[in-house]
Amino acid sequence: MSFALADHPGLRQLPLPAPEPGLTPEALVQRAAALRPILREQQAENEVRGTYGEDLHRAFRDAGFYRITQPRLFGGYEMPLPHFYRVMMEVSRGDPAVGWCLTLGASHGFVVASHWPERAQRELFGPDGDFIAPHRAQPMGTVTRTAEGWRVNGRWNYCSGIPHATHFIGTALLREGEAAPRAVLVAVPRGGYEIVPDWGGDETLGMRASGSNSVEIRDTLVPAHFVVPFDVLFARPEGLENGTHGTRLHGNPMYLGRLMGPYHASLVAVVTGAAWAAIDEYEAVSERMKTYIDPDVLRADHHDFQRPLGEALAKADAAEAVLMGAAGRYMDLCARWARDGTPFTVEDNLRLWTMLQQGGKLACEVVESLFHNVGAFATKRGNRLQRYFRDVQMYRTHMSAQHQAFATYAARAHLGRPTGFRGL
Repeated sequence: MSFALADHPGLRQLPLPAPEPGLTPEALVQRAAALRPILREQQAENEVRGTYGEDLHRAFRDAGFYRITQPRLFGGYEMPLPHFYRVMMEVSRGDPAVGWCLTLGASHGFVVASHWPERAQRELFGPDGDFIAPHRAQPMGTVTRTAEGWRVNGRWNYCSGIPHATHFIGTALLREGEAAPRAVLVAVPRGGYEIVPDWGGDETLGMRASGSNSVEIRDTLVPAHFVVPFDVLFARPEGLENGTHGTRLHGNPMYLGRLMGPYHASLVAVVTGAAWAAIDEYEAVSERMKTYIDPDVLRADHHDFQRPLGEALAKADAAEAVLMGAAGRYMDLCARWARDGTPFTVEDNLRLWTMLQQGGKLACEVVESLFHNVGAFATKRGNRLQRYFRDVQMYRTHMSAQHQAFATYAARAHLGRPTGFRGL
């Protein structure tokens, strides 16, 4: 299969109009909060389906959730990253698994806007600016140069967000002649990949509605400008003196695209939303159930059930503060680079990541503590606290959440030693 794509003139085109001029970050958060009842109502059916349905997809699209960090040039709102994470956290408060699917489908327009050349951006965002794509970071496929184009083959698992995607971004190994293969990112439009039906129901412990299906690609041809080096995501600062395609095209330092922090912030936004969801459920239970010790006393009125809630509130507040603080620090580091050329270092990248891991750990502790304290009835199928507990265990197992390993990488960077992380 191949994609014939028209050449674009070098002249700048007028930007696509944003679907809703004047949309504010506050309005986005309010819209996400308004969806909470239906998100909770549909939790069970979305778990069986493996993702959210077309009704929620339309609601997310109409609300502007897919375009929050997308460039204005291509019909997006180009809002700072903290606004995106706050909206995703609010959606995840309604259903963490749906939030995972939405977040990891909606977050990668920012990546394309940072690192793909202008011609590719114009073709990928297209005439209407619709772009939704997961990215699988592990190289599970190959890209080979041919006379017709660049041929892509492979099978990538855990492609969260793929059911509603317009594109897929995979990390693959580029093989050219006798040279050692090198990792690249390849963008493939819908139609060039197959979604494997291996998600939903009892396929996994948690995040069952996250749309994390595998993707298979067989001999799909893409143009060369859809392929970029993988190391643009984590490049050393000496390669960024002139910025990125995104900083030059959009004039926004946010598109410097240093992605260790932003990648993990997407996950932490979801589990922080799960922490607030667990607090909501625990509080609701406490207002209707009596204590074991005195069946005439509501749990909400007894210190044995108040204490876990108080600790959960403190940790959830802290997790949210870490998330927003890290997102703000990312924006500050990009602005500093634009202002005076101060490099965005490998240590900066890693410390954003490890900072966010601590926020994710706090959020998971909220869910786990409330699940343990609420009672054995929460272990039954269909209980919301059980579902949230399963969801955060999926985050706990994620490679990106292994805080002890990454603490070592950050310390090595701080001490001026090779980190051992992806050759840095």
